[in-house]
Amino acid sequence: MTYLTHRLRTLYEGDTDRAHRFRYGLLAFDLATLLFIVVSSFMPREPLVEGVDVLIGAAVTADFLSRLAICPRPGREFLRPTTWADLAAIASFLAPIVGEGAGFLRILRTLRLLRTYQLLDRLRADFLFFRRNEEVIIAAVNLAVFVFVMTGIVFATQHGRNPAIGNYVDALYFTVTSLTTTGYGDVTLHGTGGRLVSVVVMICGVTLFLRLAQVLFRPYKVRFPCPTCGLQRHETDAVHCKACGTGLNIPDEGAY
Repeated sequence: MTYLTHRLRTLYEGDTDRAHRFRYGLLAFDLATLLFIVVSSFMPREPLVEGVDVLIGAAVTADFLSRLAICPRPGREFLRPTTWADLAAIASFLAPIVGEGAGFLRILRTLRLLRTYQLLDRLRADFLFFRRNEEVIIAAVNLAVFVFVMTGIVFATQHGRNPAIGNYVDALYFTVTSLTTTGYGDVTLHGTGGRLVSVVVMICGVTLFLRLAQVLFRPYKVRFPCPTCGLQRHETDAVHCKACGTGLNIPDEGAY
């Protein structure tokens, strides 16, 4: 293992304060990139915007190569959907260099948020709000990622040949009305491909939306593995596991 590889592994997988700060920085970068994707979708393709695209693409490329360098089996990384999403996003961010116009692929960068779930343990340790609302946050992130990706696909496949899809807001409007089953009917997608995209939005979107509603409205429970049967979720005041009866010693936050 080279010195550089060792340093990268320490940053990406280590348990030091520096490693934790580095991974929080990656999370902040992902969120900032997502914000840029949304804002720049309403801006003309000026040299400044394309320059920021290239800088983000270079940073994403460096992050991707660093992760690949510390992976024990790099070939397996290419079996992951997030790896191909990163490659598509890199190609799109660097489009001003190669002269391609596949700007909608930048939306695939939102799939990068799924990979930040490696921070779950640290987020639980550092933030009480996250510990109490972990499932709600994850369900909301899943739904948001789906909405952004499908909005990008709708815009890319319909803009220019569907007068109802003039900008990203129109595509977002169609995606939201479809996944909530509102279906006003004022915006529809043309062609067989458009109908297939609509089916995916309705089936997958409704599933994710119902998952979010489920975790929002069901009673709050704490996550604590039972030492005997492994049951993870228990009532906040549970003394015994409801599955096997084993005594529990669930730590609290010192509040009643």
